[in-house]
Amino acid sequence: MTRKTGLLLAGLLVLALLAVVAYLGRDFLGRVNFSGSIGAGGQADVRVPPGFAVNVFAAGLSGPRFIAFGPDGVLVVAERGAGRLVALPDADGDGRADPITPLAEGLDRPHSLAYHDGAWLVGLPGAVVRVAGGGAVTPVIDDLPADGVHSTRTVAFLPDGRLLVSIGSSCNVCVEDDPRRAAILVYDAGGGDGQLFATGLRNAVGLAIEPETGALWATNNGRDLMGDDTPPETVYVVREGDFFGWPACHAGDIPDPDYGGPGACDGVVAPAVTLQAHMAPLALLFYDGQTFPDEYRGDLFIALHGSWNRPEPVGYKVMRVPMDGGAPAGPAEDFATGWLDGGRVSGRPVGLAVGPDGALYVSDDRGGFIYRIAYQP
Repeated sequence: MTRKTGLLLAGLLVLALLAVVAYLGRDFLGRVNFSGSIGAGGQADVRVPPGFAVNVFAAGLSGPRFIAFGPDGVLVVAERGAGRLVALPDADGDGRADPITPLAEGLDRPHSLAYHDGAWLVGLPGAVVRVAGGGAVTPVIDDLPADGVHSTRTVAFLPDGRLLVSIGSSCNVCVEDDPRRAAILVYDAGGGDGQLFATGLRNAVGLAIEPETGALWATNNGRDLMGDDTPPETVYVVREGDFFGWPACHAGDIPDPDYGGPGACDGVVAPAVTLQAHMAPLALLFYDGQTFPDEYRGDLFIALHGSWNRPEPVGYKVMRVPMDGGAPAGPAEDFATGWLDGGRVSGRPVGLAVGPDGALYVSDDRGGFIYRIAYQP
């Protein structure tokens, strides 16, 4: 991104914020913070538990979102700001990426990726495309709803080989005209026979399979403008046919003040994990590496992008949920912090991946970094 383009985008953001303030009233300013949106990002002083060490694996990326390792052990990044899919090899094994290798360019705001049957499937706002060797891009699904406030599309595969696509709501809170919004869709592996898999999820950005049980887990971003601490952010175990309540019910038991009412939460699935409101959980993964201490094996890690609808910023970190037998064994706790320091936001965690070296990799779409967290006792 050039400096001129960055200034233009910053100006447009300011105009949009002014329009929101004009619409919602002046007291709206007392309920928000712009820490993660205004000004330049930078390298964070990431803090981790004793025995762990952090280094910058890659820098200079433009809006890196979800990340994943391919079968060749190379990290691949959906670089949203540059509209491309890139590989970050580490041929000499020094824990730092070699020069970027573009795999596909000219993509519309790529957000997520999943490797399947010899190619990468990439989630774009209105489509899922297949990126094969040589950079060939072919459509897999080309009719996803692309408008509205939530434009990211997350792709993942179930253990039975079916393709999942999560689509967020078009609004903060509303009744959708398109039933595919605020839902997870399921297709056959080739992108055909699309159906609803689960509904009532306002914005399920992160999808992951719990390896012990094979169950699908998802993060969900709760609605705004209900206060600093309501509703909580949530993580769910998602089964086919489940309904999670949006827009009438939040977090399993909180009726919406505008769309709820008596019985609004009847039959709604309860969350497996709840977190502080407005932290914006994005990627999640279950640690399946071999180098973290035993007590971390199989645990759930969650990337928290950070708040705006809260005067005191929260989030901007990676949290860990201890797991036992495929279920939470305790509350979420901080694992990696430092992107928010003294009210200043240097970065916003988005994607998570475990490398062949057992390290945890974290993408930061504000600073443009990929961080590597390794255990070094």
